[in-house]
Amino acid sequence: MMLLWWLGNLVLFVVILPIVVRLLRDVVSAATQIKAVADKLAAGGPVLVAHVDSVGALAETQQLVHETTAGLARYGAALDRIL
Repeated sequence: MMLLWWLGNLVLFVVILPIVVRLLRDVVSAATQIKAVADKLAAGGPVLVAHVDSVGALAETQQLVHETTAGLARYGAALDRIL
């Protein structure tokens, strides 16, 4: 029975432990990469805000597009009547 105990310990240290260590190292590596990317995004935030300031004008642009489309439809209908 003691032999099985020692074989179990050997398998644990030779097979399982290296796998756990490798997985833990990969998780820590991914976490540090995520932190580096998050820091870069945080540093670039003020630059991004300058590009987002004009988003409010999109509502006016959409309204103008609808008005233009309606005008073009009326123009097309008038051309159909003339021709």
